[in-house]
Amino acid sequence: MKDTKAETFLRFDNVKKSYDQENLVVKGFDMDVQEGEFITLLGPSGSGKTTVLMMLAGFESVTSGDIAINGKSINKTAPNKRNIGMVFQNYALFPHMTVAENLAYPLSVRKMAKADIKERVAEYLALVELSAFGDRRPGQLSGGQRQRVALARAMIFQPTLILMDEPLGALDKNLREQMQFEITRLHKQIGFTVIYVTHDQTEALSMSDRIAVFNDGVVQQCAPPAELYERPVNAFVAEFIGENNFVQGKVSQIEGEIAKVETDTGTITTQTSEGLTEGAQCRVSIRPEKLFIHPTTHAHDNALTATFVTRIYVGDFIRYYFRLPDGTDIIVKVLNDLSAPEFEDGATAQLLSLTKDCIAFAN
Repeated sequence: MKDTKAETFLRFDNVKKSYDQENLVVKGFDMDVQEGEFITLLGPSGSGKTTVLMMLAGFESVTSGDIAINGKSINKTAPNKRNIGMVFQNYALFPHMTVAENLAYPLSVRKMAKADIKERVAEYLALVELSAFGDRRPGQLSGGQRQRVALARAMIFQPTLILMDEPLGALDKNLREQMQFEITRLHKQIGFTVIYVTHDQTEALSMSDRIAVFNDGVVQQCAPPAELYERPVNAFVAEFIGENNFVQGKVSQIEGEIAKVETDTGTITTQTSEGLTEGAQCRVSIRPEKLFIHPTTHAHDNALTATFVTRIYVGDFIRYYFRLPDGTDIIVKVLNDLSAPEFEDGATAQLLSLTKDCIAFAN
């Protein structure tokens, strides 16, 4: 990723979209993207992320606001004049053409010389490690191979920007993970700018420079993956990104960025969030891997008394299910090693956490 102090490459300025001139599906989207960034638009179905991508591609019109590339508005620019590559979930390859012909197509419509086309096609087949498959048709390829062809076709005419709309949604888990690696490898190798749409949080966290989390047409938070995961700005982001536990309580004290929250099982010392005030009802967010089951040598700030319900073997880790006195269920993730304890049904345990790993959000 290039220096974020560089001139903005792509800018969304208060972009709104309505299909009926009354209800907004995108409610004022603002974002600056630097050249070479990998930006993911993440959110549940109907949250507005795909609509933003379609407006950028030119397949949907902008109701109000502006989209600009290199300082020039593209609102009225035809899709085929925007110099944007696209990768879709269904590949969108021509079934009657060979792999090489599919890659050559966007170059031939741009009137590139035949010798140059042949050279460029060979270069990009090698780039996606499909040099031996140029004479095959898409139907003779695996899903992962077809997606690599689709990616190569989107890159081959060297567009200013590549858009990806749920490109791995049709692949199984192993292929998805392999293609995540392939896409990030090519992004780092070539340095193209990506706007990527997905509802898969793991995919977004593993691939992106920054993630914009959408809900109901509004970006709730836009930040690098680690910041989103460790410091969500509200309960929606905390709940949507990764797995979380929420403990109900009441704020008894706030000092700077630290709050004390009274719960049915004791006091939790936690980080604060915007809008939190003394006396307010709140939810304390604690991720399952940030909790430790006593006895443990891990230093801690908080201890919740809970009743053991069950444990589930997942392979590399074990999921423990506990219940607080108020009926709240709590999940704890423990690595599958000698630190993973055994409990009898109904046994009581202390669940330990650090202040820095807890965040309180106003209800």
